[in-house]
Amino acid sequence: MIVRRVAAAALLGGALAAVPAQAQAAPHKGRPDVFPALRHSLVAYWDFEHPVEGAPARERDLGPSGTDIDLVNGGAAMRVPDGAHRGSRGSIQVKQVNPQVAGNDDWKAGVYSESGVPTLRAFNAARGATVMGWFKMTGVNPSPNSNTADPDDRYNATGLAGVLSGDSNGHDVRALLEIIDVQGTQRVVALGRRIDGGDSQTFAASEDWQKILPPDTWVFLAATFDFDTGAMALYKNGRPLPGFYTRDDDPWDLEGTPGPHRTSATDPRGIKIGGSFPQNTREQNPCNCRIDSVMLFNRPLTAWEIQRQYRRLAR
Repeated sequence: MIVRRVAAAALLGGALAAVPAQAQAAPHKGRPDVFPALRHSLVAYWDFEHPVEGAPARERDLGPSGTDIDLVNGGAAMRVPDGAHRGSRGSIQVKQVNPQVAGNDDWKAGVYSESGVPTLRAFNAARGATVMGWFKMTGVNPSPNSNTADPDDRYNATGLAGVLSGDSNGHDVRALLEIIDVQGTQRVVALGRRIDGGDSQTFAASEDWQKILPPDTWVFLAATFDFDTGAMALYKNGRPLPGFYTRDDDPWDLEGTPGPHRTSATDPRGIKIGGSFPQNTREQNPCNCRIDSVMLFNRPLTAWEIQRQYRRLAR
């Protein structure tokens, strides 16, 4: 495909600031890297091989929403020639830069607006969502907590990718993939919040997170959220991950209220990838990892659909 070849050539050649015009053309609706049955549900897609024309520190959304994101702090240097799957030639490196300094210099990606991001309106009053991407651990996680004086203190979580809530300060989410402390043990989780300012529910994988995400290995992860029924799920390399809910009450306020249940009728305030606070006001939960092919869908995909999407890219 001409678009991919041109973008990859610019990436590998270091000429990211001068991507040819054809690499900046609007993405075709029938993207071959998205399983056909999923294309109508795709909201946003970043493969980290398509800088915004004239702005190499921004990444172009290949999905229909047009939600371009920022490569925060690292800019174009975050793009590395390390593709996660057969169809990819590049990814981004995210990381903690200086654990000894209480600053906000961690490399991450995303976008933020206090008034909400209108291009993400598919997640306004949404009945469901899916977050997926490829992740490769390249350092120690979780990172040292640069917001405390204790040199032995570490963050309780490692951010992967998610959609912010409609009232988020840059950290609170509507739908998120991450690694977080669950009852004293770090676990890969899907974390969702239906109502702005309300409680979140977490579905945690039972398996040791370091077996799910071994060092220096590309892994495909997906998390699904059904805000109408309360069902959540996690997948690794197209297969469901056994897990458990961390709460047995009703954090999404589903019981005794008429359906269908939806999220708050607000536009999400943005996207966070590889850490929190995409507006770059604070370092929180940085990920020492590489990330590729992040996709967001406006419904909970089925196990069969996620397996097909994984196979679409991996094989």
